[in-house]
Amino acid sequence: MPLFKPKNSTRTATAYEKNSNNSSSNHDGGHPNSNGNSTTAGNGTRTNPQDTPTSPVGRPQLVFHCQLAHGSPTGLISGFSNVRELYQKIAECYELPASEILFCTLNTHKVDMLKLLGGQIGLDDFIFAHKKGRPKEVELVKNDDALGLTITDNGAGYAFIKRIREESVIDRAKVIQVGDHIEKINGESLVGKRHFEVAKLLKDIPRGSTFTLRLVEPQKNGFGSIGPRGDPRKGKKQGYGNGKGTLRFRADGSAQIENEPDDYATNGVEKINGLLESFMGINDNELATQIWELAEGKQNSMDFAEAIDNSDLEVFGFTDDFVIELWGAVTDARAGRLR
Repeated sequence: MPLFKPKNSTRTATAYEKNSNNSSSNHDGGHPNSNGNSTTAGNGTRTNPQDTPTSPVGRPQLVFHCQLAHGSPTGLISGFSNVRELYQKIAECYELPASEILFCTLNTHKVDMLKLLGGQIGLDDFIFAHKKGRPKEVELVKNDDALGLTITDNGAGYAFIKRIREESVIDRAKVIQVGDHIEKINGESLVGKRHFEVAKLLKDIPRGSTFTLRLVEPQKNGFGSIGPRGDPRKGKKQGYGNGKGTLRFRADGSAQIENEPDDYATNGVEKINGLLESFMGINDNELATQIWELAEGKQNSMDFAEAIDNSDLEVFGFTDDFVIELWGAVTDARAGRLR
């Protein structure tokens, strides 16, 4: 199902070759339950006895440190191969339903959208899980075509607000905050929907109409800092990871350890993600990475467009102009024009 506009059935060479080697321009967008078997070790570290000795992503078994963002003992999490399984392992460790976890941040307990856990984790990252907090309902009038929010999701069925544009419809409703899970629109449940599906539903609300959002905010802690004292990675046993790679969750459900991306790839993915946010009102580092990888080995925009059309990204219905912008970001990054 196309995202906003149906995909052109035929790509034209003329449309894709223009600006194929020029800098891309910037645009302003209009946009488990627990089985109760978790134990607490003598050093105050929670472990999950159900973890198997063989890692689904390689040997030695990868083990990650984890805390609940509002405060908890440190847990050791392992034996997962995708984001849903990770949430399940965290839930088992802390004896709570997996549905209570809104999202995770890396290396900070704060609701920091720049530190969100998406489709990958550094081997030396410390995971903080944010639980559901207070629900709230807000009635709004859509007096502008764009609501002024960027939506992302946790990869396990919850979409939430990543960014709010100043002076926008959403910004004027001060009760709405970054990190809030968008649970319902006009009573319709959004649980299980991806961020781009939620973005489309919000975009399709007629201008001038009144609508109701049911939101769930992340649980707040009552003290300033609950992170581990000193370096949380000191004292880690051998085999936890060397800290130089990244555990990447792929769309086919597999997981793979990859080397750190070079500056060109990092800058390219960041630029592509910016375009996704500007043009579509969504933010998805994994999607941006997939687009970057589709451009690998492609020397012109026609081949790049064909790769997109032959991938699972075809469902987004990217327009010709948008693909040109994406290709411009790729060529800029390859030429070192992005800093």
